[in-house]
Amino acid sequence: MSLWPPRHILLISYDERLLIARRRLFEQEGYNVSSALGLKEALANCNDGAFDLLILGHSIPLADKEGLIRTFRAHSSAPILSLWAHDESVANSVDYLAFSDAPDQLLWNVAAILTKNASPQTSRGG
Repeated sequence: MSLWPPRHILLISYDERLLIARRRLFEQEGYNVSSALGLKEALANCNDGAFDLLILGHSIPLADKEGLIRTFRAHSSAPILSLWAHDESVANSVDYLAFSDAPDQLLWNVAAILTKNASPQTSRGG
């Protein structure tokens, strides 16, 4: 379930295989998706600010996640979802944390976040 008009998601990961798989998953659901592999590409994208949601993959080291969050927050008020592996510390300042990487659960989490954070005009389709 995605919102209309299509929502724009920024996916960031340090694992190319997971980044490609997640990008395809969201595109199949009708989302507009930008993706970034590695810190340099991620920072460049975070400066854009034209996203409805930022998703940080669990492969990103904590220090890099925190730097990406600061950069993104300087340019956008969109929510941030951090995917979390059980053996890592949680990044400060994320809006949402997801423990499951199962595709159906990830899609459900994203749809719920975007629905909750939709402006009244967007949620009415206008």
